[in-house]
Amino acid sequence: MATGIIGRKLGMTRVFNEDGTAVPVTVIEAGPCQVLQVRDERAQLGWGEKREGRATRAELGHAKVAGFDKAPQVVRTFPINGDDLTAGSLLTVEQFAEGDLVKVTGITKGRGFQGVVKRHGFAGGPGSHGNTRHRRPGSISPGTDPSRVIKGKKMPGHHGAARHTELGLTIVRVDSERNLLFVRGAVPGSKNGIVTVAKQGGKSRHD
Repeated sequence: MATGIIGRKLGMTRVFNEDGTAVPVTVIEAGPCQVLQVRDERAQLGWGEKREGRATRAELGHAKVAGFDKAPQVVRTFPINGDDLTAGSLLTVEQFAEGDLVKVTGITKGRGFQGVVKRHGFAGGPGSHGNTRHRRPGSISPGTDPSRVIKGKKMPGHHGAARHTELGLTIVRVDSERNLLFVRGAVPGSKNGIVTVAKQGGKSRHD
């Protein structure tokens, strides 16, 4: 069985435990995913379907080898746990259970060009009257030696729209009829963004 699945972030809501405690969750529409290829203890999964005319001949041929008529919209690779997975089968959310620890990977929201206060969390300058460096980065390098800006210096620039993995999240509920996973907490990306959910060992971040 593959250790992960591909899905789409639908948004956030809350569910209630038996004792009435409200739990904030992210709803992910995960699977069903086509198994396109199994090789070297890894499985290549596909999610969704590309519209007719958008898929290349290579993508269509790769899908047909596995027994599928249409090319998937998204393709990702996951490690395999066991030898019971074969090309041409389907994976659903039933491989997950309540209480499982997972890590969710997605593309964060793009923030455009941002300054150091928003991008890196700088405190900024004093807010008092007469001050002119409220949100400026300040000095960025020594003047005489080395007479240049050091590589990796935290500067203003493009922020967000980057691959990010949120670790140690807990699955609160699994809805196999609607292919939904309810994951406690927030996951990267905007609404309708593509994410991958993979099983993870260790402690939860909420413990």
